[in-house]
Amino acid sequence: MTNQGDLIEIEITDLNSDGDGVGRVEDRVVFVPDTVTGDRVLVRLTYIKRQYILGKLHQLIQPSPYRIRPSCIVADKCGGCQWQHIDDEYQRIIKRDRIVRALERIGGFSQPNVAPILTNTSSLGYRNKATYPLGISATGKVQTGYYRRNSHQIINLNQCPVQDPRLNPLLAEIKQDIERRGWTIYDEKQHRGQLRHLSVRIGRRTGEMLLTLISCDRHLQGIQEQAQIWLQRYPQLVGVALNHNPKPTNVIFGSETQTIAGKDYLQENFAGLQLRLRPETFFQVNTEVAEALLNTITEKLDLQGNEILIDAYCGIGTFALPLAKRVKQVIGIEVQQASIEQAQLNAQINEIDNVSFLAGEVKNVLPQLSVKPDIVLVDPPRKGCDRSVIDTLTQIRPPHLVYISCQPATLARDLKLLCLHGNYQLIFSQPADFFPQTSHVECAAFLRQKPTNMI
Repeated sequence: MTNQGDLIEIEITDLNSDGDGVGRVEDRVVFVPDTVTGDRVLVRLTYIKRQYILGKLHQLIQPSPYRIRPSCIVADKCGGCQWQHIDDEYQRIIKRDRIVRALERIGGFSQPNVAPILTNTSSLGYRNKATYPLGISATGKVQTGYYRRNSHQIINLNQCPVQDPRLNPLLAEIKQDIERRGWTIYDEKQHRGQLRHLSVRIGRRTGEMLLTLISCDRHLQGIQEQAQIWLQRYPQLVGVALNHNPKPTNVIFGSETQTIAGKDYLQENFAGLQLRLRPETFFQVNTEVAEALLNTITEKLDLQGNEILIDAYCGIGTFALPLAKRVKQVIGIEVQQASIEQAQLNAQINEIDNVSFLAGEVKNVLPQLSVKPDIVLVDPPRKGCDRSVIDTLTQIRPPHLVYISCQPATLARDLKLLCLHGNYQLIFSQPADFFPQTSHVECAAFLRQKPTNMI
């Protein structure tokens, strides 16, 4: 019998959906972070249940052929990345395989047509936005970085290999500026202090940057003066903002953002459009792969220019606006009013007048639309579509559906419902690697109405 604290030798035979290595002992599954398929490892058992065991890598006995040296010196500690020890090509193989297995096992699809995964030219330096918690070291120094895995202990960073390298110079210098100003750091246990997070964002194509401090206090002494110093020091920095979040919560951004100096947005070029991105705007962190996925969607839909398209969960119109240039009409639906307003502004900037954006929950707005769409694109959160949204889609039955998902399990679940009850066929699935060095994978699934004689 194995006991908590035991050391056991196992072989890693797979990776689970959380990115941890999978082995077996006594007919039970053992999950081990920081490992990869093919590793022979000595594992310390940390948590034992009847169905599974959690372990911690104690010693690497025989490395896998897929194991590489991480690019980051704190990769084994930092929770920002999980897979820097895994070869890039094998990361992509595993992610595509996750889509295939989910479609087969959960969706019930036999030999689904899943394309090779879309990737960036580099698996490092791709993130166009990073938001770091702030903390204080044992010696009283300001720290910023990602949390150590399964903790709220900050791993202090002065650079990060997965964020755009043009953002790196800001990290060390801004921490020093915070110290000099005497601004206090928020203590989440005692709910005291001022600064909570540092957020930096860059336009990959324009180079324009935004810097945002998330604070419990609206009034940081000397913030206007410091903001002007930052604008002069960093020529590509176009705006400095202060976001107010006084609530004792793990939600990063509060509802109020004040522009301290410069502009309240940066400009980015995406799919031939000029987009304005604010500090709190949701925009895919991997600009190049998002554009590649959009190109695949455009190609697979074979747009003729006379289609009516509904983009549910449209955000700021990242896909709705470029697609509007290729169809007759687009209707975007988004629950966040701020995103709707920004989508409308970006439509005006780009002189796109055949798109309208509606604020509200998709499950409430979609059934009320009077138009009969040719295409519906859905991009729900990780939990997938509300069942009522699936029911509405099966009732209005657009000829084409595109389902974009960041969670293979809920994607497969919802596709199964659509194909069983909505008389659709799953034609093609396109995985996309938005987050290299992590286990996360995005996928666009293309569904088409079954011919009448097949119903």
